[in-house]
Amino acid sequence: QVQPVESGGGLVQAGGSLRLSCSASGSIFSLYNMGWYRQAPGKQRELVAVITAGGDTNYADSVKGRFAISRDNAQNTVYLQMNSLEPEDTAVYSCNAYSKLLKLDSWGQGTQVTVSS
Repeated sequence: QVQPVESGGGLVQAGGSLRLSCSASGSIFSLYNMGWYRQAPGKQRELVAVITAGGDTNYADSVKGRFAISRDNAQNTVYLQMNSLEPEDTAVYSCNAYSKLLKLDSWGQGTQVTVSS
């Protein structure tokens, strides 16, 4: 079984930075596609960033140029570096491991990010 576990959330002032981490068990972590999603109160869950098993990345328009997703396969970990944070970034951020080939679709519990104005 794969159980992603997020960490690194917290309270930060607008304009500040935060780095989220997501670790997932498994000897074939390098084959997982990994994504970060977020959900704010009263809003739908939205895609923030993804990184494929091959290392390709994609970002939501709202975070392009501010956020960066990366992975360290040796540590079974994916990161989300968040810079120039805005109050609108406040949400619960969740990590997802996905693979059609492996029939994998697993979510972490989420970590709270709060950006003060």
